[in-house]
Parts: sequence; structure tokens; C-alpha cells
Amino acid sequence: MIQMKNISKIYRIGGETLYALDHASLSIGNGEFVAIVGPSGSGKSTLMNIMGCLDVADEGKYFLDGQEIEDYTEDDLTRIRNFKIGFVFQNFNLLPKNTALENVELPLIYQGVPRRECRARARQALERMGLSERLEHRPSELSGGQQQRVAIARALVTSPSLILADEPTGNLDHKTGVEIMELFRELHGNGNTIVLITHDDGVAKKAERRLRILDGQVTEEAKA
Repeated sequence: MIQMKNISKIYRIGGETLYALDHASLSIGNGEFVAIVGPSGSGKSTLMNIMGCLDVADEGKYFLDGQEIEDYTEDDLTRIRNFKIGFVFQNFNLLPKNTALENVELPLIYQGVPRRECRARARQALERMGLSERLEHRPSELSGGQQQRVAIARALVTSPSLILADEPTGNLDHKTGVEIMELFRELHGNGNTIVLITHDDGVAKKAERRLRILDGQVTEEAKA
């Protein structure tokens, strides 16, 4: 599904050249659950942004489903972001004035799905997350764990083939973080391809494969 070859992202600040990614290479197959683990500033989020077609590399080649990203048009990339990829973020990124149901409906509205179907699919996604009693609650009325479940429901409601999760347990207490990781394991068991970005080795161990990123370079971590 994903193949990156010698990907570099370069920032020039003053007279200094900084590599957020430095000839990083990796491969992720359909149905895998992969954790990319590394400390703050290692290039994790930059890698995820390129993987999710939110940013482009300065050097190297990125193949998605066997086709080089450079060959996709802007309209193609918009469709990939809207239909193929589900994003889960550390800060949840929920709209504060919208209910849980309305937040989960948004990606479907962007896709042009009829309103009644939007509502039915969003309700089903939230029920799958164990939130059937919280459909009309706004983010401020939900716990951190519940907000992250809403965010995961929003990522899943379009039935994407790839889920990208950037520090999804970073703002949660340990117990809630464990529950969210069990949820990802369950989603993986149902056939979802999941790429999880984290600084936490304990979280990364829940994945079936681990890649380590340091100073913008990616290495495969040997299985225990």
C-alpha cells in the first residue's frame, strides 16, 4: 500500500539546512498495524503528513497503491484524503459547537453523501465506539477518552482503507490510553491498515510491526 524511497523534507532557516526527514525509506502492506516510534523532533509528524498527502517531500519517491504521488492531480489527492485515509490526531480536532453526531457526519458531508445516510452512518460509527448514549453531547461534555472515540468514529465513518493516528493516546491518562489501543487492535483485527505515530514504546509494542525514527531516518525494529 505504502512505499517510500529516500524521502527527505528540508527546511532552510537562515543559512542553516535542517532535515526533518533524511532519506527515509519504508514499506507498509495492506492490513498491517505498524507503529512509527521516536522522540519529539525526530520527524514523526512530518512523515505522517507526507504519508497522508497533507504535505509533499522535497526529495525521494512516495508510492501509494503502486502509483507515485507525483502522478496524482490535486483533485486526486483531495479524493485520497477524503475517501482513502482516516486521520486521528492527539488533540482530537473536534468542532466544539457541534455534537458528537455532527462531528462524525462531517467527512460524509464533504463526500456529498445524502443527509439521511450521513446521519445513519455517523450514528452507527458512534455506536461501534460505545457512544450510543453520547450522540448529542458536545466535546466539552465528553471526557478525553470519549472525545478520542468520537475522533476515531469520524475517521472510520468513510470506511477508509488506511488509518493514520498521530499520538492518539498522548492527551489521555494511562487507563484510557490502554482502552484506545485495544480499540485499534480490534480495528486491525477487522482488517484495517493502521499506521500509528507515537513517542511511547509501551504504546508502540501494541502494534504488530515497529519502525523507529530518529534524526529523520527510519529503521526497522527487530521483533522481540
